[in-house]
Amino acid sequence: MKTIAIAIDGPAGAGKSSLAKAVSSKLGYIYIDTGALYRAIGLAFSRKGIDTDLNCNIEEMLKEIKVDIKFIDDTQHVFLNGEDVSDEIRTPTASMMASAVSAKPAVRAFLLDMQRDFAKKYNCIMDGRDIGTVVLPDAKVKIFLTASAEERAMRRFRELKEKGSDATFEEVLADMEKRDFNDSNRAIAPLKPAEDSVIADTTGKTVEESVVMLMEIIKKGIED
Repeated sequence: MKTIAIAIDGPAGAGKSSLAKAVSSKLGYIYIDTGALYRAIGLAFSRKGIDTDLNCNIEEMLKEIKVDIKFIDDTQHVFLNGEDVSDEIRTPTASMMASAVSAKPAVRAFLLDMQRDFAKKYNCIMDGRDIGTVVLPDAKVKIFLTASAEERAMRRFRELKEKGSDATFEEVLADMEKRDFNDSNRAIAPLKPAEDSVIADTTGKTVEESVVMLMEIIKKGIED
């Protein structure tokens, strides 16, 4: 039986992960957070003392990296060289490194087949920056999820506070705006809606309202 893939793209902090998890649970689909894969690679580079300028031999670095996804109690865990780094990849540093490494063609090629293989095996919801435009151009439903920069920064700020971070809202907003610029202006697979994607703006919406909105988009897309 042919699998169904749903692509959700959008900027950092738009709620892709939380909403994709909620919707995939309702549909009985596998949720695949591709951003976590890039974060894991960014973490590997960071641990080597490499900053966002990436002044290194990227291809050689990638030979030393093994990234894997495992589903434990229906939750995606990301492993870097056998170590579960699911929590460590959620720091602001890992976020900025993810943005830097994702602009590199070698890194994108390194992860592309892995992502497509998941979509061939499972009915899935995959989120990221270029799922609908590059990774799964034939996805059954494509959604571009967005919200205002201020709202996205506040969401991320609250998440970090809950984890004990001392980052200020102003710092989080500045990081968010910098990442938006980097993601949208990179030469390789820039962040943008696919031509056939549905724009879903979650500004001012609760999680529950956003889930209802996405479920309506997906059900209509699957039926068409």
